[in-house]
Formats: sequence, C-alpha cells, structure tokens
Amino acid sequence: MRKFLMIGAAAAALFATQAAFAETPVGADKQSAIAVTIYNNDLALVRDSRTVTLTQGDNDLAFIEVSAGIRPETALLTGRGTPLDIVEQNFDFDLLTPQKLLEKSVGQTIRVVRTNPETGADTTEDATVLSVAEGQVVLKIGDRIEVTPPGRLVYSAVPTNLRDRPTLVVKLASQQAGDVPVDLSYLTRGLSWSADYVAELSPDEKTLNLNGWVTLTNMSGIAYNNAKLQLVAGEVNQYQPAPPMPVLQEMAAADGMRREKMSSEAAFEYHLYSLDRPTTLKENQTKQVALLAAESVPVEKKYVLVNVAQLGGNYGAKVGETERVNAEVRMKIKNDDASHLGLPLPMGVVRVYKADSDGDAIFVGEDHIKHTPKNEELDLMLGRAFDVTARGKQVNYERISDNVYENSYEIGVKNAKTEPVTVTLREFVPGDWQMLQESVKHEKVDSSTAEWQLNVPAEGSAKLTYKVRITF
Repeated sequence: MRKFLMIGAAAAALFATQAAFAETPVGADKQSAIAVTIYNNDLALVRDSRTVTLTQGDNDLAFIEVSAGIRPETALLTGRGTPLDIVEQNFDFDLLTPQKLLEKSVGQTIRVVRTNPETGADTTEDATVLSVAEGQVVLKIGDRIEVTPPGRLVYSAVPTNLRDRPTLVVKLASQQAGDVPVDLSYLTRGLSWSADYVAELSPDEKTLNLNGWVTLTNMSGIAYNNAKLQLVAGEVNQYQPAPPMPVLQEMAAADGMRREKMSSEAAFEYHLYSLDRPTTLKENQTKQVALLAAESVPVEKKYVLVNVAQLGGNYGAKVGETERVNAEVRMKIKNDDASHLGLPLPMGVVRVYKADSDGDAIFVGEDHIKHTPKNEELDLMLGRAFDVTARGKQVNYERISDNVYENSYEIGVKNAKTEPVTVTLREFVPGDWQMLQESVKHEKVDSSTAEWQLNVPAEGSAKLTYKVRITF
C-alpha cells in the first residue's frame, strides 16, 4: 500500500530530506555577521557572512534564508583567504504552499479524504489532478469529474523542486576541504526607508525643535538579526527602478540640543548614514530609528501671495477683478551650524505642531523636502492663512503696438489678525518688461518674477499698485 502525506510539518521534513540531498545546507545558524545598506528606491545591498563546510572538489551550497526579493544576477560569493571557483548559481523561489503543491501535482494521483459528520469515519478515494487553473482544482475520481470537491487533499510526497524558504544554490569547486568563512553579497528589493521630521513650534513662532526619524520597512521575506545598518540618501540610477514601498509615520518629542542619532558621511555622490549599534529588522515590520534632534532652530514665518493680480500671465487681455485668495503660510529654515542644524537632511516629510493655550499640541501643516545639503534653505508650505486675504484687479489696459502692452494693477490685502504682518506679493511677468509705476519698490527675483514686501496693519488693509510695460 502506498503511503500518503498531508500538508503540514511532515511535508516540510520530507522536503528537507529530498531537496537537500547532495546539497550542503548553509542556514542562518551558520551566520557570523550581516550588514544591510538600504537605498531610497526599493533597493538594498545585503552582505551576509557565514561559515560553510567544503569538500575538496565540487560542492553544492544551499544558502537558506536569503531575501525573497534577491536579484540573483547580482549575487557574489567570496571566500576569505580561500579561492572559490564558482561554476553555477540558482535561485529557487518556487516555495512550498498548498497552491504550489497542487500545481506540481497536475497529472499525478493524490487522495481525497472525506469525514462523515455523523460517524466521524474517514473514507478515501484516489483522484487524478487534471487542472488547477483560476484557483480551482479539477479532479478525476473514478468515472466522474469533480471541481473543488469537499474533503482533505492528501499527497504521497513533496516535489523536490519546491522549497520551504527562498534558497540560493551555488555550485563551486574548492581546492581544499574544511570550514571556510565566506561572504555572500547581493542586491535585493523589499527593503526601503524614508525620513520623517517632527517640528514643535515655539509659542512666539520664532524657533522650533526638530526631530528626525528614519522609517524602515522590511518586506523582503526574511528577518535580519543584529544587522549592521546603513542608509544611503541620494538618487542611485537603476535600469528598471521599482516603485517605493509604503511606510508608516509616527510623532515623537524633542529631547535635547542638536544631536545626530546616526552618523553621516559622504559616499561617492551620496550621503551614507550609519546606525551606531546593530538592529534587528523583522520580516514584514516597520521600524523607526532616531536620525537627529535639534532645539531652538530659528525659523522665519512668511505670508506669500502669488499671481493675485493677473491670472496665468494674461497680460495681452483685459482681466478685471480676481477672486479673493488666502495667503500661503510658509516657514523658512536655514540648514547651517548657526541654526543648530548644518546636517545633510535626506528627503522626507516635515510635520509641524504647535501647542495651544492649554498646552495641547495641534497639527499646523506639513510639507515634503528634497535631499537638502548643509547650508541650503528649507522652504515649507504649511497651508493658507485664514485671516490674511487678497484680491487683485486690473485697473487699466492699453495696447501700445502689436507686441507692446501697458497694464496697471491693484492688489488689496486685508489682515484680520490683531498684530501687523508683512506679506510677500509675487507676480509673474512675461516677455521683456519694465516697471513704470509702483506704490512699493519691487525686487526682480528673476527674469519673469517681480516681488514686493507689503506691510499690512493689524485688523487693517494695505494696497499695492503698479504699472508695467510688456514687450513680447
């Protein structure tokens, strides 16, 4: 009588006997160290140090518990002090699951076991697996065909080409026998990181406390225990980049003066951040690690209104009065030593909080920053001011010639706050232009932008008027 095997622990045990025959398993118990370098774009470099037992001549080494997202073509195995002649590498990712077991059994005979609900007695029938298309099993049982029949499916063996964990099999030739330390390096997907910043604004809105966190996500299929962790900030070119993995964010409070939680250094054209202690990244886990903490960072709060007077550069037409708009609220931070920062800041989201009159933190806005080198400026757009509004109006339009226009504009700004504010008005001006008249002196920011600083009294209003000649 043939012996059949149900899916469970026995299946894995039989698998291990069959699949590992003529192979030398190199499991995580042989691991002496592991280092993980994670990049921004769903890419990581794993350096896995293990001890292998070699025989003189040909060896098949089965490295168990490698990342399921490994890029096999990037794998590199080197022996420390021992030359290895690599012949072949195979990455086996066809993993043992009920569905895979069915797929590998097409054309094979299995058994269907049914239990009588009244007596509890089992009855068994031989069945031939005809198809498992679209997730449904089709069986030939005796003289009938059944689709997804009730009962338990029982198998006589586990196919040798199914493995319970992702495995990299390396065929190599060795000149000597014995235990040899080796390093396995490879690129993998499934590991990602992002930076998140939490800023606590002071009551006078002149300074803030800034905490930076690194959010790590491991969806690579294995755990990395006591790993040396490094993070690379920068755009590393990949031929076929994968989309980034989702991450989770949390809020944390500041707890000291400027302090780097992770050391940073320049590496090629990127920045490398190293955690000062080993950490464990569990499978399917999101972890946060402190990046930096800085107190009393000076900030400049600005109210900005853009293109209020003219809509989209319609200088060659009559516009009339525009709709009322609320001013943007922006925060500017200098990333330098004088501001208690001066660190290379990886891209991420900055979330800003401020305590209310009861001391409870309220969320006041967030913005995404790019990779920001030392001595550059952060310009955060946090939202729109409720009490600072403006309305623009074209008060005169004159066509001087086919390509020359003279337009006059008026921008009225209202401030419902109990304190005065300074509002930055920024207007796009196309072509060659010359400011003919203006109630406040402008600054030419660039070839197509004029900017004014308008002081608006508390619970009052102010007006900017200007006349510009445009030549297209």
